[in-house]
Amino acid sequence: MNYDLAAVREDFPILSREIYGKPLVYLDNAATTQKPLCVLDAMRDEYLNVNANVHRGVHYLSQQATDLHEAAREKVRGFINARSTNEIVFTRGTTESINLVVSSFCDEFMNAGDEVIVTEMEHHSNIVPWQLQAAKRGIVIRVVPIDDKGELKLDEFEHMLNDKTKIVSVAHVSNVLGTVNHVERIAAISHAHGVPVMVDGAQSAPHFKIDVQAMDCDFFVFSGHKMYGPTGIGVLYGKEEWLEKLPPYQGGGEMIESVSFEKTVFGRLPFKFEAGTPDYIATHGLAKAIEYIESIGLERIAAHEKELTQYCMSQLRSIDGMKIFGQSENKDAVVSFLVGDIHHLDMGTLLDRLGIAVRTGHHCAEPLMHRLGINGTVRASFALYNTKEEIDVLTDGIRRVSRMF
Repeated sequence: MNYDLAAVREDFPILSREIYGKPLVYLDNAATTQKPLCVLDAMRDEYLNVNANVHRGVHYLSQQATDLHEAAREKVRGFINARSTNEIVFTRGTTESINLVVSSFCDEFMNAGDEVIVTEMEHHSNIVPWQLQAAKRGIVIRVVPIDDKGELKLDEFEHMLNDKTKIVSVAHVSNVLGTVNHVERIAAISHAHGVPVMVDGAQSAPHFKIDVQAMDCDFFVFSGHKMYGPTGIGVLYGKEEWLEKLPPYQGGGEMIESVSFEKTVFGRLPFKFEAGTPDYIATHGLAKAIEYIESIGLERIAAHEKELTQYCMSQLRSIDGMKIFGQSENKDAVVSFLVGDIHHLDMGTLLDRLGIAVRTGHHCAEPLMHRLGINGTVRASFALYNTKEEIDVLTDGIRRVSRMF
């Protein structure tokens, strides 16, 4: 299951730079990953040689750019095993994908008193859009609790479903706890009550194989920049029958069949949801990132990152005063922790002086912090290019910082 880690690291030149005279140890991958040369080269080449607006042009460059853009859509379709490219909508990222579903779904299907179910471990991007709709139209947000290991209480979830439940929206993997949720079971329970499910895959798509048909979710969202692709590009997968029912999220060019001052006929899927000029350079970059991931192999990546996660947990547990948040056996690529009474910001700042890049704070999950009884953590998160030696550097750095306090 191994791959040539040294060769992979050469694809990411930033990993060889120094920070404050120390070799960079980049452990902030849950926030964003670094980009391999093949992605950067592909985007630069398209800007230099193929740059033209897509879909509308009859000239050669426009047709070539359109071909690359739609090839990227097919690449994404295959990556998550969607049935059709009609089910693949390009957005600016996970956040916009969620907002699209929330806005359009509520416009069409939700009224005052109707309920959405989310979980206690959600990112703000899967909380705030629902709150905006609660303020606007009076929908009700219900929250699935977690246990002390950081796992969802699915028995309680099942009892929460009722005639007013219109949709369930859940993170595939917690960006704080690393818990991998049983989304297949959640989808089965929800569908038994006639309720659709949206899955936030921002923290799962980079790490292990996604099969939306096997998962049987109705919507799945993720971002390019967390999986070695460019920023500003994301994906909304939606079952075709659901996307057909939803009204457009935005209006403008590209998403229309015909327009008069009396009436507009919207375009076919997926273009109904893609108003304006798309970031066709970024879609090409995303396709190259997927090709890069697939060239290494998602099974190999998943095995490597699981090994890193387990190694990190075992090493950190040897540090006095260490508290790790998220103890699920089904845990992936994220380790959040605090040491004694050391503030997470102090720990992260001092680790930075040692060349170690980690994340500190509430990680856009303040309700989860409230549940845990803390105001933030230090978070180390892993990618396909990280090594056990880097975790050793992290462990030594934490010990060094701890001695200062």
